[in-house]
Amino acid sequence: MAGHRESPYEREIEQALATTPTGRLLALPFLTAEKIGSTVHAYALSKRANSLRVETAAAAWGKRGGRVNTISPGVIITPLALDELSGPRGEWFAHVREVCAAKRFATSDEVANVAAFLLGPQAGFITGADLLMDGGVPSALPTGELTMSS
Repeated sequence: MAGHRESPYEREIEQALATTPTGRLLALPFLTAEKIGSTVHAYALSKRANSLRVETAAAAWGKRGGRVNTISPGVIITPLALDELSGPRGEWFAHVREVCAAKRFATSDEVANVAAFLLGPQAGFITGADLLMDGGVPSALPTGELTMSS
C-alpha cells in the first residue's frame, strides 16, 4: 500500500525505477539519502518501484505466456505488526485502524486468498497489476483524517 500513497513522481524517475537493472538502482542520483529525506518516504518510494517494475515486467512475461502481478497489503496481523501495535508508534497504528474503511487490519490468510485469486483462472486477464488490499487506508488521506508522515 505504501507505493499508492505518494504523489506520482516525474516520468523520468518512474521510468528509471521501472527499468534500471536491480544492481544499478542505488546508483540513481535521486536515490541518495539527501534526496529521499525520511525513512517513511524511502519505504514508499521502494514500494512504488516494486509496482512499476511489475507493470513493466508484464510485457516480457506476456510474450512467454505468463502473467506477473503484485499485492500491496496494508497492515497484516503478524508478530511484527503486533510489536508495532504495542511499540512507540502503537497509537498511530491504532488511529490508522480507526480511520480506515474496514476498521481493522488484515490476516495473513486474507493475503493468501488474494494471491490464490491472482494465480487462478479467474484472474487470467490480470497482468502487470498492483492489487491494493489495505482496508481502505488511502481513503482516509484526502479527508485529512490520516497523514502518513508519522
